Amino acid sequence: MENTLPHLSFEEQRVLGVLIEKSRATPEYYPMTVNAIITASNQKTSRNPIVNYDETTVTETINTLKKKGLVSTVTGGGSRSVKYKHNLAIQFPLVPAELSVICLLLLRGPMTPGEINNNSGRLFEFESLEEVQETLGKLAGDETPYIRLLEKRPGQKEQRYVHLFGEAPEFTEAATVEKGSSELVQRVEKLEEEVAYLRENLDKLLKELMG
Repeated sequence: MENTLPHLSFEEQRVLGVLIEKSRATPEYYPMTVNAIITASNQKTSRNPIVNYDETTVTETINTLKKKGLVSTVTGGGSRSVKYKHNLAIQFPLVPAELSVICLLLLRGPMTPGEINNNSGRLFEFESLEEVQETLGKLAGDETPYIRLLEKRPGQKEQRYVHLFGEAPEFTEAATVEKGSSELVQRVEKLEEEVAYLRENLDKLLKELMG
């Protein structure tokens, strides 16, 4: 069957991945403002490659994702800021485990089953590597496949999976992260998110006081 997945630019892949990640990892900061999406897109951890998007780039990317039905605007809830959420699981029948795998591939590039297992903790707690492989098999074997297995490159011990939501730039070779190191990185990410959230709210408070 013909692949009916949307073809996303790399900027769209990064922003969509960010929205999925934060919906799973830090629901208390989700949906997200434009500033929060910028900060998360430009994170130095858990991203491959590293980017430096400005407000114009992110705003334009959000608008193109909205046109494709993959992002929607959230209003109300006592917040003056416009916020955004992803609609990937609405557009496609994806369960949390599958959504988490796609999220990792969107943000980090091609990964082995072991790398996915080690880095998925904040998104979905797989019980075993076998469960990861089962999820990968389903995503790759669906009528509309979401991922595919790459050919093994010289020097690689394991094959990696890549998403099928559009072409991606050249990725640097990511080092394999051990489980303990991954948990430390996750704690750093959590602190970065909290600092960004507090800074954004402080900026809004200062504007209100000065206004």
